[in-house]
Amino acid sequence: MIWFLFALMLGTMLLGVPILLAIALVGYVGIAAVPDLVLPLFAQKMFAQLDSFTLLALPYFILAGGLMSASGMSQQLVDFSRVLVGHLRAGLAHASVVASMVFAGISGSSTADASAISAIVIPTMKKSGYKAGFAAALIATAGTIGAIIPPSMVMVVYGAIAQVSIGGLFLGGILPGILVGLFLMATIKIYTYHPDYPELRVVHGRFEWGALARSFRAVWPALLGPVIIVGGILSGIFTATEAGAVACLYALILGTVFYRKIKLRDLPGILIEAAVMTTMVSGVIAVAGASGWLLAYLEFNEGAVKFVTSFSQNPTMVLLLVAAVMIVLGTFVDSLAVLLVFAPVAIQISKVYGIDPFQMGLVMVMCNQIGAVSPPTAPLLFVTTSIAQTSFSEVNRHVWWFMLAETLVLLLVIFIPGLASWIPHYFLG
Repeated sequence: MIWFLFALMLGTMLLGVPILLAIALVGYVGIAAVPDLVLPLFAQKMFAQLDSFTLLALPYFILAGGLMSASGMSQQLVDFSRVLVGHLRAGLAHASVVASMVFAGISGSSTADASAISAIVIPTMKKSGYKAGFAAALIATAGTIGAIIPPSMVMVVYGAIAQVSIGGLFLGGILPGILVGLFLMATIKIYTYHPDYPELRVVHGRFEWGALARSFRAVWPALLGPVIIVGGILSGIFTATEAGAVACLYALILGTVFYRKIKLRDLPGILIEAAVMTTMVSGVIAVAGASGWLLAYLEFNEGAVKFVTSFSQNPTMVLLLVAAVMIVLGTFVDSLAVLLVFAPVAIQISKVYGIDPFQMGLVMVMCNQIGAVSPPTAPLLFVTTSIAQTSFSEVNRHVWWFMLAETLVLLLVIFIPGLASWIPHYFLG
């Protein structure tokens, strides 16, 4: 029965059926096929999945991301990043990574990060001679930092399903997120020595303290956003859920008062877009909850633990196996669907093997994001490919080295648990 349900979900997704309908079909058909269950359970488990105080953070962070994108701060962040690192070799490429890291601390969404930064940087990179495929692949991969550095909507979803502290997950993502950015910049540095990329060896201008000070005066309110959100959680002023509401208010003030890009007439459109996005994500979470309950009823979680146990009793090897399965599935199936289905399994495995829940959470989130840039699904690649106006095959040709850089950070998180768990345990106990 379990294998039939997985085959049904995978088959419907490969046929192009929307993820929400594919997961819902699995849960509905599965409950209907089990003699001891009744169909109303499907609706009951859907609503039970959404009956969570933790998930209240989701619409707030989605709305905050929309307000911040509309406020024009992405342009200010890119300008600041160019002043900061633009004088280096491949300065535009380095600036795009730095801008993605800073924007990640504001938006909470990898898609928002990749689309906002690429719309500004890619045209400039192409004018400077950068290969369109290289630019699109880099910014798509850098966009994954948006779900690793706090705040993160993916962490909100995972934390709600796995019953793990979202504040702890936020704090656990700080070091891995910074490392992903640094590893991507190191990869760019290696590219500058390749003979086929002479454009990366061109240096534009030089570093000027005066220019940095002028740029900082324009961008400091945007840079203050992550400090307020993370600092508020660290100090206990507000919870991670309340941080979403604070982020919305702060983004609204920035967009209307400081940058003056958001007008009163723009608010209905921003609210409607956020409502649509919230509905889509909440729908997927709801049907995943019903399908996840069915899998638990069919003892899939216990079977998965036994399967892992048959390979190794070492927690590190277990994490490597979990990561490998997540990444492979993420190349063929929507990465959010993989995360939602396997989150309960991951928590069961972490309890059995004594794996720190924040380390397991970061491994799951990072695998989810690697899946978001892994062809052929790769939603982030499709976003940047469209903006770069190039072919998917050209972007696909460049993305592998950047994926390798992010995978190396994932391995560090697996082999060094403190990278994901030290900060949350230090501040939250």
